[in-house]
Amino acid sequence: MDSLTQIVLGASVAEAALGKKIGNKAIFLGALAGTIPDLDIVMRFFVDDLSASVMHRGFSHSLIFPFILAPILGVLAKKIYSNLEDVSQYDWNKMFFLALFTHPLLDAQTTWGTQLFWPFEWRVAIENIFIIDPVYTLPFLAFLILTAFQDRLSKKRKLYNSLGLIISTTYLLITISFKGIAHYKIAKALEENNIEFKDINTRATYFNSILWASQIELEDSYMFTYYSLFDKSTPVFTEKFPKNHHMLQLFIDDKKIQQLIILSNGHYLMTNENNELIFWNLKLGLKGFDENASPYIWSYVIKDNNKGQILLDETNEKIDALKIQERSSFRKNRKYSEEFRAFYKRLKGI
Repeated sequence: MDSLTQIVLGASVAEAALGKKIGNKAIFLGALAGTIPDLDIVMRFFVDDLSASVMHRGFSHSLIFPFILAPILGVLAKKIYSNLEDVSQYDWNKMFFLALFTHPLLDAQTTWGTQLFWPFEWRVAIENIFIIDPVYTLPFLAFLILTAFQDRLSKKRKLYNSLGLIISTTYLLITISFKGIAHYKIAKALEENNIEFKDINTRATYFNSILWASQIELEDSYMFTYYSLFDKSTPVFTEKFPKNHHMLQLFIDDKKIQQLIILSNGHYLMTNENNELIFWNLKLGLKGFDENASPYIWSYVIKDNNKGQILLDETNEKIDALKIQERSSFRKNRKYSEEFRAFYKRLKGI
C-alpha cells in the first residue's frame, strides 16, 4: 500500500496497544514503525533497478522481520522514555511488533506480491485492493485524527481508534467478497463460451473495489476482461495474446531472466519487435477498458551488454552478459483524461 496508508495503520495499531499509557507517543512511534519495512527501497542505491525491484517486499516484509526488529526498537524506546516507569519492556515490544507485523499483511493484499515467508521466493499477492484506495484510507485517517485530539484516558479516544480499525478491516473483507463475485462471474462466462483455461487472476483496478480486471491464462496464451459489480451483461473477452515463452528457453537459467520472471509472478509475454526481444510483464494490467484492451504496457528489452545486440543472434547461440533495459513507454504519452473517462465509463457497468 501507499506510505500514508501504512503510516495510518501502524499508528492505529500502536495506539490500540499502548495509547492508554503513553498517549500520542504511540501514534507517532507506530507511524514511524509502520514505514520501516518500506525502507528496503534504499537497495536501489546499491544494486541495479531490476535487482532492487525483486528485493522489494522481501526480508523487511517477511513474517520473521517483526520478531527481529520489534525487540530492538522496544529496548531503544525503553531507554529513551525511561521516565515512563509504568510501561514495561513487553509493552514496548508488543507495540512495535504489531506496527511492523500488520504492514506486510496489508501489502500482501495488493498486486505486487509480498515475501511473507522469506527466504522462500514465493510471493503472496491476494490482489483484493489497489495500492491506493481512498475508501480504505480516508475514513481510517479521519478516525485517527479524531483519536489524537482526545485525552489518552478518554473513552472517545478508544472508540474512535477502534472504529477506524473496525471499518478499515471490514472494508478489506468486503473487497475479498467483491473479488470472489467478479471471479465467479468471469469463470462462469468462460464456461458458457467453452473456453478451457489454466488459471484466472482477478485484481482490483485503480482506487476502487467495484471494477475488477482479470487475466485468464490459457495453455499457450493469455486473454483478458473486466467485470464491474454494476455489469448487467456477461464479461467480454479480448483476443488471445500468445505467451511465446519458448523465446526464453535457451536463456531460462540466466540470473536476470529469472529476476524478470520473479518480478512478473510468472505471468509474462514475449515478442520480437524490430529484431529486439521484448519481455512484457503483465503485473500492471491492461491499456484500455474494453475488448480491445492490450497487455503491452510494462516491458523490458533484452540486449547484450557489450555490443547492444539482441538476445537471439543469427546462430541461435546464447550471448553472454545480458543487459535488461526497462522500457518506460507505459509512463509516456499517456492521455490520462481520456483514460480516466474510459475507466469511469467501464466502472459504471455494461
